[in-house]
Amino acid sequence: MKHSSELSWLPCFCILFCSLLVSSQLDYKFYDNTCPSLTKLVRYGVWSAIANETRMAASILRLHFHDCLVDGCEGSVLLDDTSTIKGEKNASPNRNSVRGFEVIDAIKANVEKACPTTVSCADILTLAAREAVFLTGGQFYAVPLGRRDGLSARESAVNEQLPSPIEPLENITAKFTSKGLDIKDVVVLSGAHTIGFAQCFTFKSRLFNFDGSGKPDPALDTSLLQNLQVTCPNQDDSNSNLAALDTTSDKFDNNYYKNLINNSGVLQSDQALMGDNRTAAMVMYYSKYPFLFPRDFGVSMVKMASIGVLTGQNGQIRKNCRVVN
Repeated sequence: MKHSSELSWLPCFCILFCSLLVSSQLDYKFYDNTCPSLTKLVRYGVWSAIANETRMAASILRLHFHDCLVDGCEGSVLLDDTSTIKGEKNASPNRNSVRGFEVIDAIKANVEKACPTTVSCADILTLAAREAVFLTGGQFYAVPLGRRDGLSARESAVNEQLPSPIEPLENITAKFTSKGLDIKDVVVLSGAHTIGFAQCFTFKSRLFNFDGSGKPDPALDTSLLQNLQVTCPNQDDSNSNLAALDTTSDKFDNNYYKNLINNSGVLQSDQALMGDNRTAAMVMYYSKYPFLFPRDFGVSMVKMASIGVLTGQNGQIRKNCRVVN
């Protein structure tokens, strides 16, 4: 018994060591010689997409989240279904929800012209998410590169691993920590909801029948409740209507945290950050110090973008992000 307890630390050590080893195989200068125009090409592609539709910044950022939090950042969310792959796109949390695939396709096509079979789709998506943050007013952060693309995708993995907007905070935190993230990352990365919109079905129960009570969520600000009830009337055909997640939904700022303090978080999972003393203290911190949130956001994004990456000879460099070579 004593012998086994002494060895009980080994699995944790191996997870940590392997994680650090993979991260060390990524490099901030990975494409400096093989594709020097990469950043410029990605930035132009994201800029064009946002200029056409401001909401696309949040969509690209969310696409990166949904890739990394499900089996790691290896571009599996971009794969179309085939006869042999039942992928992530049509899993219930993603179906008719995640978007921006065409933007990544267009960027990939331009990158392939400049640097054929060199840059992975996983790295393009990682860079595109960074540019989406930067171009909406967030702080620029450097990201190490060298990810390779996965060879498969699993629909079931999305349902198992991706946090839901109606899950309790403890469940969401557990899913983050299982990926090597921590409770601070939960608070910081939730701040991505400073831009973008949510479909009504993701929070409508808060407006009319919270926890089966037949009444609205008492924690929801009255003015916001009334506005959301107009946007999302209690009928099925309003499920896909959109509501802004933040009062400045096209600007990457710290208003998200100010909204939570005022009970104006749209998603139940966001407002839940105020229900735990540890996370509430962090929300207060970021609401007071606007320059600290974007700094910490970059740190947590780099951390998330290192989850489950494939490097070296693992995986491949896809020619088309939607299909395995």
